[in-house]
Amino acid sequence: MPREVILHQLAMVAERIAKHVPMTAPTPVDVSPGSNRALGFHLLVEFGFPADQWQYLDALWTRESGWNERADNPTSSAYGIPQSLPGTKMAVVGPDWRTNPDTQIRWGLAYIAARYGNPQGAWAHSQRFGWY
Repeated sequence: MPREVILHQLAMVAERIAKHVPMTAPTPVDVSPGSNRALGFHLLVEFGFPADQWQYLDALWTRESGWNERADNPTSSAYGIPQSLPGTKMAVVGPDWRTNPDTQIRWGLAYIAARYGNPQGAWAHSQRFGWY
């Protein structure tokens, strides 16, 4: 995924935040507060995806990494919560990409928006091909 597309997606989110566009939704009851999943849900909504996309993002990243920011696939070198391949792609969002779930989730949401349109599209691709 071209770096420019990821940066464009992130810039659009920053513009919505700067304009104080409220994007809130209650955290799903099965999500532990303070967890990477809770952060993922809130960033999904902040990113502008409707809350009903959560089920697809949660299923995708539960399968990919179990929401573990240090998940490392030794056979492919995919890394982090979104299993970026290679993990260094996430450095476009922040130099702390190896350890910061916020950085990884933001990159992953921008990647999903740019490549699949939404988490449902990414999940459908993953179901069909075994990767996204």
